[in-house]
Amino acid sequence: MDLISFGPQEQIVWPASVLAGIAMSAAVYDLTRQVSSRCFKGYDGLNEMHKIEWNNRGFSTFHALAAAAVSLYLLVLSDLFSEDARGTAIVVDRKSWLSDGMFGVSLGYFFTDLAMILWYFPRLGGKEYLLHHGLSMYAISLALLSGKGHFYILMVLFTEATTPFVNLRWYLDLAGRKGSKLYLYNGLALFVGWLVARIILFVYFFAHMYLHFDQVRTVFPLGFYSILTVPPLLSLMNLVWFWKICKGMVKTLCKMKQSVSAKTD
Repeated sequence: MDLISFGPQEQIVWPASVLAGIAMSAAVYDLTRQVSSRCFKGYDGLNEMHKIEWNNRGFSTFHALAAAAVSLYLLVLSDLFSEDARGTAIVVDRKSWLSDGMFGVSLGYFFTDLAMILWYFPRLGGKEYLLHHGLSMYAISLALLSGKGHFYILMVLFTEATTPFVNLRWYLDLAGRKGSKLYLYNGLALFVGWLVARIILFVYFFAHMYLHFDQVRTVFPLGFYSILTVPPLLSLMNLVWFWKICKGMVKTLCKMKQSVSAKTD
């Protein structure tokens, strides 16, 4: 693999961002514990494993919001990947210190989360989480070290925008709020968000890759074949989870309809 020059900027950004991702995860984990203990009455009554997962989902949500915001900025608001930009490198070769930094932070987060999943396996997540985190870390590392395909990795990172809805659903379930309107509205938001960010966005991902296949082929062999294999695997996992979300939403709507009917009778 042809790595980009490990210049002065990379010497600072790469290690600093990875360490920042690990430190961020640890800090938000502890902050979630302290805030939850003071602000949520039921937190202190949870068992130890539920507290650990509660705090874990706190830094998971924080990373998801940061990753989605940075990805949205670089993909849509900045002109880094603009098709109209002239005199710049081809799309697959474009990068910035911010994309490097976000990838490093994400690696730090995924490393921390994966370590916790393995330590408490399978209570924080099963084999599908190991596969998801493993593929994500592999793809991000490859893009960071090579400087190739940042455009596509940022699109994948943007899918993290659905994570806060997943976590809120878990929090509400644990708090016994499955029958609340908030649980219903969050479920609808999760359905729409997943459809847009993890299904439709991947359709655009593959369409863009097809239309720019001449550029994709310029990527070094390992990166090229990884682009052809890793995103389809992640997309398949997203489809499986989306099917589960759809079944869960239909089940919730049916229960609420039965509850309303019982009250009117």
